[in-house]
Formats: sequence, structure tokens, C-alpha cells
Amino acid sequence: MALKRMDNVGIVVEDLAGTIDFFRELGLELEGRATIEGEWAGRVTGLGDQHVEIAMMRTPDGHSRLELSRFLAPAVVADHRNAPVNALGYLRVMFAVDDIDETLERLRTRGAQLVGDVVRYKDAYRLCYIRGPEGLLIGLAQELS
Repeated sequence: MALKRMDNVGIVVEDLAGTIDFFRELGLELEGRATIEGEWAGRVTGLGDQHVEIAMMRTPDGHSRLELSRFLAPAVVADHRNAPVNALGYLRVMFAVDDIDETLERLRTRGAQLVGDVVRYKDAYRLCYIRGPEGLLIGLAQELS
């Protein structure tokens, strides 16, 4: 049996509405929102009885998704949002954009902050990392072909 695809990346947030607005500004589409709760969900996550609000965001090409989750119960127990780029574990989500400067300008109105600089990698890409809503680390890549 072969792997079919990566279905989504999950991100836990405190401000679900604000994070949805940020990723909409980036260009993702809200696919749907739901409340997940009950014993069955806790069996999947190992958290027991849980109550979570989720929003599924889809990239314009339809191939990738972000699942944004806001835990109402149990309470969040750790916070990795301000970890540096070289911290162990999941690092960031990278998005391909048409125009990195225009994208940065739009996202700054939603609170995004550039982590370092916008850099050029050979004649292939312009790249940068930003901190988005709640300090989430997000990469942007503009292909230079």
C-alpha cells in the first residue's frame, strides 16, 4: 500500500478567528469550521474527553491544508511559538508566493514581523521567515524563474 498524500498540518492557536483572518490574507481559503468533542476524539489524541474548535484552511491549488485548532478542554499545556529556528521538532510551514514583497506588505497589516532578512538563494528563490499570528513561524518563498 502506497502513501497517498500529506493531508494537513495542524497548528494549535488561542485566537482562532484572528488566525483564520491572517491565513485568508495570505491566500488560503476557509474550507470549514467545526467543533470536535467527545470520547472518540480523545481516543485519537490521547487527551481523554476534549472540546476543540477547528478550522480547515486550504491552499488555492487545493493540494495542501492547515488545520487550526483552539482547545477549550483540556487546557493547553505547552507553548512552542517563540522557539528559535534551530529548536528541535516541527519548524515552520513554507508557502510559495508570487511576490514576496507584496505578500509581506499585506501580512504586516495583520501583525506579521520579518524574522531575519529577505534573501536570495542563487537564481532560484527569494526566501524569508516571518512570525505570524501568535508568533507562529512561517516561511515564504518566491520562485525566480
